Amino acid sequence: MSLYDIPLRTLSGEPTSLAGYRGQVMLVVNVASRCGLTPQYTGLERLQERYGDRGFTVLGFPCNQFMGQEPGTAGEIQEFCSTAYGVTFPLFEKIDVNGEARHPLYAALTRTPDAAGEAGDIQWNFEKFLVSPAGEVTGRFRPPTEPESPEVVSALESLLR
Repeated sequence: MSLYDIPLRTLSGEPTSLAGYRGQVMLVVNVASRCGLTPQYTGLERLQERYGDRGFTVLGFPCNQFMGQEPGTAGEIQEFCSTAYGVTFPLFEKIDVNGEARHPLYAALTRTPDAAGEAGDIQWNFEKFLVSPAGEVTGRFRPPTEPESPEVVSALESLLR
C-alpha cells in the first residue's frame, strides 16, 4: 500500500487520503499547540507560502502523545492554528504517531531513517518527513530541526518542479 492509499480524516472528521497530493512535494509533520516547538508553525507556514504554488504542501497531524501538548478538540486546534499562526496548510485529525495505536501513515513514515541512519519512533512534536511527488519518503528531520533550516529547504527545493 502506498502512502496515497492510507485512509485519513481531515481535522473536521471527513474521510480523505493523500491521493489528492499525488505529484506534489509534501512535508508531513506531527504538530502540537502547547509545545516549546509550537513556534515552528511560523516556519511551516512560511514554507507553505513560499513554495505552495510550485507543487508543495505542508500537512499537519496533531498528536497528543507527548506530555499532553495537544489536548484540544478539532475546533480548538483549528482556531489556535489559524488565529495564533495564520496556518493555511491542511490539518488532519488528531492521531497517535507511536505505540500500539500508531496510525498506519506513521507506521509507514517511521520506517525511514533520519540523517544519522536512525529509523523508528517519533521523538517528539514537530518531526518532519519530506515526501517526493512520487510518494517516496526522501527525508526525515527530527523535531529540533527548524522548518526553514538549510537542510530542509535544500531537500525540499531539490524535489520541486
